[in-house]
Amino acid sequence: MMRSTRRGLIALGTAGIAMRARAQETRYPERAVTIVVPAAPGGGGDFTARLLGDALTRSLGQAFVVENRVGGSGNVASIAVARAAPDGYTLLLAYSGTHVANPALFPNLAWDPVRSFAPVALVLRAPHVIVVKKDLPVRDLADLVAYARRHPGKLNYASSGAGTIQHIGGEQLAQLIGAPMVHVPYRGAGPAMNDLVAGTMDLMITTPPAVVGLVRDGSIRALAMASRARHPMLPDVPTAAEAGLPGFELEAWFGIYAPAGTLAPVVERLSAAIRRVTEMPEFRRRSEESGTYPAYMNPAELAAFTASELATWSDLIRRLDIKAE
Repeated sequence: MMRSTRRGLIALGTAGIAMRARAQETRYPERAVTIVVPAAPGGGGDFTARLLGDALTRSLGQAFVVENRVGGSGNVASIAVARAAPDGYTLLLAYSGTHVANPALFPNLAWDPVRSFAPVALVLRAPHVIVVKKDLPVRDLADLVAYARRHPGKLNYASSGAGTIQHIGGEQLAQLIGAPMVHVPYRGAGPAMNDLVAGTMDLMITTPPAVVGLVRDGSIRALAMASRARHPMLPDVPTAAEAGLPGFELEAWFGIYAPAGTLAPVVERLSAAIRRVTEMPEFRRRSEESGTYPAYMNPAELAAFTASELATWSDLIRRLDIKAE
C-alpha cells in the first residue's frame, strides 16, 4: 500500500512539474526580457540583438531589452547570463568569436559554452572578405598567394585585436598559403581599417559593411569572400574557392542562449518565435544590409553546431598557437 502511495505521489509530482512547464510556456513572456550582449553598442552583436529584440517585442508583446556587458573579452557577459535565473528572462546574444574561441584562449573560464547554457536559436551568420591596400602589387587572390610565397614574412595583416576572429583568420590564411605573415593587432577594427587605407597595412580580413564603400571608391581592393557563396554587397568578388583557395572560410555567427536549466517549453516557444522573425522579409533585408544573413537553427541543431564549432576553433587556435591579449 505504501509503495502504491509513493508511486502515486511521484506521478502527481511529475504531472505537477509538467503542468507548471506548460503553464509557463503559455504565459511566457509575462515581463521584459533582457538580451545581454558581450560587446559595446554599435558592433555586429549589438546590431543583431537590437534587430532581433525589436522584432520579438512586436511578435511576443513584451519588451526585449538589450544590455551591453563589456569586459573580459566577452567573458563578463557570459558569466552574468550563466549565473542568471533559468527562467527565460535573461538571454545571451553569443558571438562565435567569444563563445567557441574563448575556451581555448583563456584558461580556467568561469563558464562553459556547453554546460552553462541552453541553446535557443542561431540567428545570423556574418561572412568575411579579404581586402588589401590599393597599391599592393596583386590583382586577385592567386596573385596574393604567389606574392606571399615569394616574400615570406613580408606581408603584414591587421586585426582588431589578438585572439579575435580576424587574427585567427589571418593565421589560417597564412597556413593555407604556406607562407608566414606578420600580425599587427589594433584596438578595434576602425583604426586597423584606417591604416589599411593609408597603406601602412597590407591586408585585412573583415566583414563586408566595413569595406563596401572603400572598395567601390578604389581606396582598397577586395580579393575574395571567405565563405561558400558570394555576397550581395560585393557581387563581383569571388569566393576563396572560386579564386583558387578552397577550404578558406571565415564566418562569424550570432546565437541566442539561455542559462542552463531553463524549462524546455520556454526555450521552444522562444526559438519558434525567433524562427518566425528570421523568416520575415524586413528582417532579412535589414540583416543583409548589415552584411549578415539569417541562418536559423533550432535548439537541437544549435547544440550540435556549438559542440562542432567548439572543437573546430579550439583545435585551430591551439594548432596555430594563437594567444589572447
